[in-house]
Amino acid sequence: MNKQTAEIVEETRQLPPAERLEVVDAILDSLDQPDPEIDRLWLQEIKERMEAFRKGEMEAFPMDEVMARLRAT
Repeated sequence: MNKQTAEIVEETRQLPPAERLEVVDAILDSLDQPDPEIDRLWLQEIKERMEAFRKGEMEAFPMDEVMARLRAT
C-alpha cells in the first residue's frame, strides 16, 4: 500500500461507522462496472446450457426442490 492510500485508509478509520459504510459503498460501486467480455461469456454459457437442455443432455429441477435442498444443508 502506498503512502497516499495508507493515509486515506487511516482517515477513513477515524470516521463514524455509518460514514465508513458510505465510503465502502462508494468504493464498491466504483468497482462494479459492466464488463462486455464477461457479459459475452455469460451469454455464451446460457445459450450452451439451453441447447443442452433442449437436447435432453441436461436435467432441470423445480425451483422449490432446489431451494429445499439448499435449506437442508
